[in-house]
Amino acid sequence: MEQQDQQVGREERPETPEANRINGIDTSQLFATIDAVKADATKARCAFSATTRWKHGTVSDCEVSRYELGGEVIPQSYTMRVDEPAALLGTDQAPNPQMMLFAAINSCVLNTFVVNAAARGIHLESVEMDIQGELDLRGFLGIDENVNPGYDELRIICRARGDGTREQLQQCLDAGTHYSPNFQSMSRPVNVKYELELA
Repeated sequence: MEQQDQQVGREERPETPEANRINGIDTSQLFATIDAVKADATKARCAFSATTRWKHGTVSDCEVSRYELGGEVIPQSYTMRVDEPAALLGTDQAPNPQMMLFAAINSCVLNTFVVNAAARGIHLESVEMDIQGELDLRGFLGIDENVNPGYDELRIICRARGDGTREQLQQCLDAGTHYSPNFQSMSRPVNVKYELELA
């Protein structure tokens, strides 16, 4: 984002008149939040967590009960079911983890794109993100230790229409990837620790 470095959501607030919104984003609140975070770095801390419980076979439920913003715990209540396609030993009850991962990357980049467009005063008509990636099951199935179980490359295609120039929309996409937590978490090394606890 050229005008401001970051965008941060906040707790529920009174509705802003549509005339004061761009792409559904309350830009005055956006910049006020940025200023507040600049003035007090403790307001920048944003923590998420999730708990996934096995149901049966490849079916699990991922539950989100809260997140933290600036030291405040904000209750949430979301449950997302996850499964696998029948061809991958599942029952096709729900998207699989790869589909959920792609949805998470796409929506995070898209949201960041839209917020950056709003901050620049660009009115959008439509935005669509496609993401593509290919896995080699020899890695996942433990057939060949030399094969990466994950992705070697992902490709995102953004289709956007609005009153900005191509160059301005490209700047929004550049910002959308640069400031997207999910994009950055996937595109650079992230230290992931794990441990076993007996229930």
